[in-house]
Order: sequence, then structure tokens, then C-alpha cells
Amino acid sequence: MTEVNGPPRVGGWTRFVTARPRLSLLAALVLTVLAVLAGSGVADRLGSGGWEDPDAQSTYATKALEREFPDSQPNVLLLVDSGRASVDDPAVAAEATRLAERLAGEKGVVGVGSYWQSKAPALRAQDGHEALIAARLTGDEKTMGETLDRIAPAFRGAHGPVEVKIGGMVAVRHEMQTTIQEDLTRAEIIALPITLVLLVMVFGSAIAALLPLGIGIVAILGTNAVLSGLAEFTDVSIFAMNLTTALGLGLAIDYALFIVRRFREELAGGAEPSTAIATTLRTAGRTVLFSALTVAVSLAAMLVFPQYFLRSFAYAGMAVVLLAAAAALILLPAALILLGHRVNSLDLRRLFRRGGPAQETDEATGKEDGAAWARTATLVMRRAPFFALATTAVLVLLGLPFLGVKFGTADDRQLPSSAESHVVQQHIRDGFPGSPGGGLEVLAEGRATEAQYAAYKERVAALPEVVRVDGPLVNGDSAYFTVLPKGEAVDDAAQRLVGDLRATEAPFETKVTGTAAVLVDSKHAIAAQLPWAAAFIAIVTLILVFLLTGSVLIPLQAVLLNALSLTAMFGAVVWVFQDGHLSGLLGFTSPGSIETTLPVLMFCVAFGLSMDYGVFLLSRIKEEYDRGGTSHALEAVGDGDHERAIRLGLQRTGGLITAAAVILAVVMVAIGTSRVTNTKMLGLGIALAVLMDAMVVRSLLVPAIMRLTGKATWWAPAPLRRLHARFGLSEGEPAPLGEQDRVEDKVGARG
Repeated sequence: MTEVNGPPRVGGWTRFVTARPRLSLLAALVLTVLAVLAGSGVADRLGSGGWEDPDAQSTYATKALEREFPDSQPNVLLLVDSGRASVDDPAVAAEATRLAERLAGEKGVVGVGSYWQSKAPALRAQDGHEALIAARLTGDEKTMGETLDRIAPAFRGAHGPVEVKIGGMVAVRHEMQTTIQEDLTRAEIIALPITLVLLVMVFGSAIAALLPLGIGIVAILGTNAVLSGLAEFTDVSIFAMNLTTALGLGLAIDYALFIVRRFREELAGGAEPSTAIATTLRTAGRTVLFSALTVAVSLAAMLVFPQYFLRSFAYAGMAVVLLAAAAALILLPAALILLGHRVNSLDLRRLFRRGGPAQETDEATGKEDGAAWARTATLVMRRAPFFALATTAVLVLLGLPFLGVKFGTADDRQLPSSAESHVVQQHIRDGFPGSPGGGLEVLAEGRATEAQYAAYKERVAALPEVVRVDGPLVNGDSAYFTVLPKGEAVDDAAQRLVGDLRATEAPFETKVTGTAAVLVDSKHAIAAQLPWAAAFIAIVTLILVFLLTGSVLIPLQAVLLNALSLTAMFGAVVWVFQDGHLSGLLGFTSPGSIETTLPVLMFCVAFGLSMDYGVFLLSRIKEEYDRGGTSHALEAVGDGDHERAIRLGLQRTGGLITAAAVILAVVMVAIGTSRVTNTKMLGLGIALAVLMDAMVVRSLLVPAIMRLTGKATWWAPAPLRRLHARFGLSEGEPAPLGEQDRVEDKVGARG
């Protein structure tokens, strides 16, 4: 228990929740009901794209082609299968032509064309038994989805001599959106009961176990309302809802674990509930606040990227983190005040104990023994060079596969192999010539003669990676060419062709778009903004950790070790999802590449969560160090105090951090059961990163490095010490400023 002299100092929010706990809970209930109403149906208002740079050349060209040449941009495909007959059979041709004419008459459908109308070789399968009808659905994503839902039942299935399946970009994105909604519901059904069981195992008390779960649900519902509001003003990706569920449960449980554990510890030491909650908020509450800020900073870095896919995760992540922290610092203390000692009620673990009266456990009493963690810390510090080198070597080795990463775009292979739109696109990839779904379009703007168009077409056709050039189609001062590349739509050759096309001399202005062009522009946008995002995360994290610890070296260690903790995640992403290992076991189709934005997203999320656990550990080590340092008054703090602080810090938080990591990993694995590959990769990858950070980095690498840096770990120059004394936050009561300066000066002189 934290020792205090006199009544503990409390902030305004502490006075509010301790004075009016029922009012706080009532206000929270009203706000939660409003959030449920505001966030109802949020998934229907979210988009399933957002990987492209809105300011890129390819985006401009795509919009111009949609405006000037709507027929050039088909986004829905009907795969017509004639069975054993040829697609040129008169009965097949007649039925296919009838279907195309019927499709052209549907509201919201333009630009209908087919193999039977144009006889284009790219629209006919090489075996002669399949061909395509192409069309464009108009409107925004929601409107196109509604149109597809309306027309699909009438065209899908058997029609006389042919069988029809529906694919194309709209079908892929719509099926992805529907699949994500279904998978998210299933993930919540899986995660909630398992999480509750784990919380009961950690706390023993069913009452204490329900509190973190309630905080998580409040955070999730509030974030859904925030996303619903944002969707009225900007594009928001439906993928962000997965992060809302994962972080809403995970972080709310982390914060509640930390606060409830400290509250019960204070109660076990004899404090009254009001005093216990004040001490808890002054210590654990400050840590939760710092943790939320560090996680929010990592997620906020995604705002610098232009793709709304990444920005959506920043919106959702920042909202859920701040709401989880607010609920943990306002609602949870109010509930604890009302519960008092009843927080330990309903110890369900008594059902599994044999003989005699139930013996109180460490979690139930709040007295953390943590003998195993103390022994671990002692062993690690005794063999610090070995553990530091061995752990670093293993982490680097696990990350080596990432050196072979290949970046691509999200396509139909994100969906299960049985999904209709995936089946259609796979048939096109395997059986149709010239990758009809992966052509490049060149928009030509400016008046030109037929001879100038013909000369440009010849220059493009002469490029080494070009199979065929079609066009131009002219509309006033604009025209466009379709260029079919060799090989896959987004392979290295196709990406080189984008550069060659943009460098090809022309008497008019040209813009290149298409799948490969979007990928090239997306990679360029990420590369341009990545240094700014990394610098933002590093600088703000360094400042926050300094304010927490008052040390110059610890913030540097925190940033470097956090980054190192993510190597296993990145290595596994490439080895499993790019190279296809375990694809059968995990149930996904490997496209042979990683979607460009995923590593950025996973880094920001996993780095923030690693800092979450880092703050928990460092804050307790700092508290124990300050307690030991002030007890020595004007004497220099020795190595024994430094090592004792590390040992006690790990002893008091090791079990808590591990329990929090396991619970968060359960939530992320539940998200990872998704049938959409990107979501599966996000969930399983971050689950691995969280477990590696909590069980390897926090348990082995951090104690080893801190032991090697010794008492100099805590040194800071006098101006920074004064800055920390004025603005810093930490657990426990710091030494008086003058006394702290003299102690730290001696440490710096000896270190």
C-alpha cells in the first residue's frame, strides 16, 4: 500500500466521483443510451475502400474517366458459364444478349457491354466456355451496394443454357463489408464469455470481474457513436470497427485491471473506500492517463497519411482509447466507491477449492506476492548481458522474413475462396487472356489529331511490358487508352509499366490509372509520410515517458525496445500471410503480397499497446525507486535501490501485465477468426506482438537493459529535473525538489 502523510491529494475529477458517485453513474447511463441510439446501424454508413491516395494522379484519372467515359470503368462483372457448350453457341449467345439488355435497363446501371456485343478477346475465356458481361453501377458506395442487392437475385444462378455468377469491384467490396459485419458479431460472441472467465480467474470475485467488461462495453458503444457522426462528414472504413471492438475491450480491461487491483490493495491495507479510491487515482489513475495518452499518440500518427483507410483507424482508435480511459477514471471509481468492500464479493473460485475454508489469494486480498516474478527479475539481472543479447538476437531473427516483404493491393483474395466474387475474379485470373481486370488506363487531356493519337499509341505498344493497347476513345478534348500488361495486374512488371507510361512522351497531358497505378501512388504516399509519422510517435513518446519517469535514458530505451518487440509480428506476417505458410490451417488465400497500408496500421497499434504495458511497468518501478531514494535522503542512491526497484516493479506488475496481455490477445485472436484476410492478419499479428511484448520484452529484456545501464538509468540534467518536478506525473509521492536534486546529482556524478 502506498504510504501517505495526511489526507491524499486528489484532483477535481476525484472529488466529483467520490462526492457524487450515483450522479456520475446516472450520467454515464444516459450517455450510453444516447450512444446506442447514435451508433445504431453505423456499419451501413461506413466504406470498404480507402487504400488509395485521394491526391494521386491515379485518383484524378479515375474520377475523370468516371465522369467523361463512364463505360470505361466497369465495376460489376457477370461471369456467364455455358457449361460444355461454346459461348459462341447461338442459344448461349441469345440468352447472354438478353441478360445484357435486361441489365442495361436496370436503374443505377450504365455502360453495359459484353463479349457477345464487342467480340473482344479479353472478355472470352481461353477454353471458350466462359465470357463476361461488364457494367458500371453509379453512385456512392452505399448506393452501389443497394443497387447490387436489388439486381443480384435476378441475375445470379441458372438462366436456360447458362449459369451466372457476379463479381467485380463493387461485388468484392460489398461482400467484404457484409462478411466483416458477420465476423465482428461472431468475434464479440467468442471474446466476451472467454474474457469474463479470465477476469474471474484473475480477480476471483465475479463483481470485480464484471467491472472491466462494463467499461469496455461503454467504450465500444461510445466509439460507434463517434464513428457514426464522423461518417456524416468524411469517409470512414468499416475495418475500423474491428479495432473499436479489440481496443475497447482490451484497453478498458487493462485500465480497469490496474485500477481495481490498486483499489483492492489499498482496502486490504486498511484504508477506507474513499481514501482507497483517492490513493488509487493519484497513483494508478495517473498511470492509466499516461498510458492512454501514449496509445492515442501512436494511433494519431495515422492522421498524417492521406488514405482514409488509415485515417479511419486513427479516428476509431483515439476515440476508443480516450473513452476507455475516461470511463476507467470516472465511472469505475464511482462504482468502486458504491461497492466498497463488496468489490470482493462472489468469489467463484471457492467452487473449485477443496477442503477447509476458502483461503484468500493474492488477487482477492490485493496483496501481490509475485514471488515467481521476483525470482525472474533476480535471475535476469544476475545474467543481464546474456538475457539482453539472447533476447535481442531471437527477436531480430524472428523479424528477418520481413526483409522479403512484397507490397500489393487488397483484392478479392481477402475473401474466403468460396465467396462468389472471389470465385469470379479467380476464374478471370486463371482463364482469361491479358488480365482483363488489371488493365491500365491512360487519360489524355488536350485537343489532338488522329495522327497524334496513333503515334502515341505506337510508342506505348512498343513498351516491353505491354501485351496490347486499345483505343483511343475520344470525347471532346479528352480521350483514353486501355493498356494490358503482361503477367499479374500488380506485379513488379506492371508497376514498372506505370512508370514507363508516365514517362512516355506525348503531345497532350497524360494521367495513368488502374490497379498497378493505384498501388504505385499508394506506396509513394506512404513512403513520403512515414518519416513524419515515425518522428511524431518517437518525439511525443519520448516527452511523455520523460514526464512519467524524469529520466533521459528510459524514454530512449522505451522507444527502442518497443520497436524491437514488434519484429516477431512483422516476420510472422510475411512468413504466414505473404508466403502462405499455415494458409490451410488458418483458412485464407495468400495473394503473395501484403496490402501496403497494413504494416503501418499494425505498427501504430502494436507500438501503442506495447507502450501501454511499458507505462504500467515503468510507473511502478519509478514508484519503488522514489520510495527507496527518498528513504536515503541526501545519500547517493545505490545499485541496490535500483535493482530493488526493478525487482519490486516486476513483482507487483508482472502478473497484472501478463493477465492483461492474455485477455487482449484473446480478443485479438477472436478478431483474427475473421474470414477476411486483412482482418485475420491484423488480429493474429497484434495478438502475437502483445504476447511477445508482455512475456519476453517486459519480463526479460527491460530488466536486463535497466540492470546494465545501472543507476545512471535515472539521471537527468538539473534543468530537466526541475521541469519534471513541475510538470511530471508518476505513482507515489516524489521527494521534495531540493532533496531530489541533491540525490540525483550524486547519482549522476557516480554514474
